[in-house]
Amino acid sequence: MEAAGNDFGDNVIEMKRILAVDDNQDILDVLRYILEDSGYEVDTLSDGHDLFKQIEKSHPDLILLDIMLGDMDGRVLCKNVKQAAETHNIPVILVSASHNIADSMKQNGAPDDFIAKPFDMHVLLNSIERQLAAA
Repeated sequence: MEAAGNDFGDNVIEMKRILAVDDNQDILDVLRYILEDSGYEVDTLSDGHDLFKQIEKSHPDLILLDIMLGDMDGRVLCKNVKQAAETHNIPVILVSASHNIADSMKQNGAPDDFIAKPFDMHVLLNSIERQLAAA
């Protein structure tokens, strides 16, 4: 008796990929743990210098981006991502302990959301789910 062929392609759920960018390795480790535990694939960067190379390499579905990145400003990187034709559709959530970005949320190149540090795990995951659903 010959086994019937299975087409698993219709039932495969593609895991969403998140790129987390933060210059604090402990925060990257916590984000990786939380996000992988929640079913996401996670890539991390410890600075913003290679952001566009990493985007091209991993094709993230969402970017978590710290504002204070050593010698770089995450708000500028966010604006660059949002204004580039090939990346403008990727949701970006800015994360910061020291900035109120209410005004920049209204500008061209603004992030899709903002989360203050220290962040609550549920607030983070809800924001990610909301942005991925809207993308």
